[in-house]
Amino acid sequence: MQLSEQEIVRREKLTKLREMGINPYPAALYPVDATSKSIKNDFEEGKKVVISGRLMSRRIQGKASFAELQDSEGRIQVYFNRDEICPDDDKTLYNDVYKKLLDIGDIIGIEGELFTTQVGEKTVMVKNFSLLSKSLKPLPLPKVDDEGKVYDAFNDPELRYRQRYVDLVVNPHVKDTFIKRTKITNSIREFYNQKGYLEVETPILQPIPGGAAARPFLTHHNALNIPLYLRIANELYLKRLIVGGFDGVYEFSKDFRNEGMDRTHNPEFTVMELYVAYKDYNWMMDTTEKLLEKVAIDATGSSKVKVGDHEIEFKAPYPRVPILEAIKIHTGYDVAEMDEDELRDVAKKLDIEVDETMGVGKLIDEIFGEKCEHHYIQPTFIIDYPKEMSPLTKEHRTNPRLTERFELMVNGKELANAYSELNDPIDQRERFEDQLKLSEKGDDEAMFIDQDFLRALEYGMPPTSGIGIGIDRLVMLMTNNSSIQEVLFFPQMRPEKKQVELTEEEKVVLDILKPQVEMPLTNLKEKAGLSNKKWDKSTKSLAKHGLIKVEKTEDALLVKYTG
Repeated sequence: MQLSEQEIVRREKLTKLREMGINPYPAALYPVDATSKSIKNDFEEGKKVVISGRLMSRRIQGKASFAELQDSEGRIQVYFNRDEICPDDDKTLYNDVYKKLLDIGDIIGIEGELFTTQVGEKTVMVKNFSLLSKSLKPLPLPKVDDEGKVYDAFNDPELRYRQRYVDLVVNPHVKDTFIKRTKITNSIREFYNQKGYLEVETPILQPIPGGAAARPFLTHHNALNIPLYLRIANELYLKRLIVGGFDGVYEFSKDFRNEGMDRTHNPEFTVMELYVAYKDYNWMMDTTEKLLEKVAIDATGSSKVKVGDHEIEFKAPYPRVPILEAIKIHTGYDVAEMDEDELRDVAKKLDIEVDETMGVGKLIDEIFGEKCEHHYIQPTFIIDYPKEMSPLTKEHRTNPRLTERFELMVNGKELANAYSELNDPIDQRERFEDQLKLSEKGDDEAMFIDQDFLRALEYGMPPTSGIGIGIDRLVMLMTNNSSIQEVLFFPQMRPEKKQVELTEEEKVVLDILKPQVEMPLTNLKEKAGLSNKKWDKSTKSLAKHGLIKVEKTEDALLVKYTG
């Protein structure tokens, strides 16, 4: 492990602290009785407090020093005075420990008294302090010049998501997103609990990945010697509970889908699913409107939420638009009576990429997704989906080609999916068999046949309505974030590249190339000023490590920075 100069210095300080008999990682309880927020809210001159937090800045002026301490609720100014901390002749605690051996980022505990400075700043006068955890890596703190301009901010998304623990320390506003996330889930729980619905837990490891059309993750159980899947949805287990006699059940579930990653998709995500007996999708639309209006007010203080350039109004009611009508409005094609071949032709005319594995349901889904979805910025229920798109949904009461299903669109994306649930076991079996045919055609997202779920339906499931709400996307809306990675503490990341040890010659080449990103090989070689032998060795090594790439153009050889 190669250490930076600062890391070496911090480890040397660690050794000195231990030589002085100071444990830099003590085990004993530290009796904190106040926070930065409680001090400011309930300030009393002269009040004694015990606080702890991370040392974030300090201004040492001889025998006195002002510093900032950051805890879970913000920052507070603290004042170190040598004679207050060291009233006797021994000034080691201030002169050596505080001034020389503490670093920005160290976690310390402080016993002190409150006072107000001459400029009105609420401050803690330090009477005693303890080192609670020595920081061995320097924090990437931003720098602010005299004009208020910020430099070296820790804002590289790759680093922020990979090192969220650092992101939370140096970018305090990030914490607000996750506090709001908790408010959102608590608001949903409160809404459903007041209605008497029961929060439950269902299996994550499942013998059959049912309840959605998606590609699953596959694993193996050694003791049972069977394949198991990470759940793609919890729907079929929650419906089993409705069969068992519960009138309303819901679950916040971690689901997993072995698919691509982008700004709105993570392979591991959170969904809230609710199932209520003796209800239908019309009732569920009414209920969902009331829920989201409450969530918006609880999380943001208003039913109107700023999302990008839009102000989204979550106050009920929301428009209800049949999906086939939406396609007709936005494409000009009436696809209501079209078969698979006709739909494929329409998709091609609309420049939508399709293949032979797609059935009627998937083709309609692609057309809607590509040409219609983005138009629905304000909350809108898209309703009455064709039967081929909805293998778990009850047939529409007035049109046997359709189902009683809706998707809630907000800001051009699906937020929720809901049905009047199919409870006819014979019809359900036929729908599963249709999905099996799609699977045989090559559709790797087609649903499996869950024989145990069919058996449960044969015992009788009451009329039921169910909904799934994407919690990550809901949090994105309520916090005005356009990337799902911003609302997940630890989003899935590509494997971290191993740090490459560079020679001085390789560093010279990269220092020249990086700002330009690409340049002609002859120009780069001339600027580097290396001998032919060192040039060849350096560029071959950089290319081997994937840091540069040489491409042949019509005019010359071009070197590109790819690190």
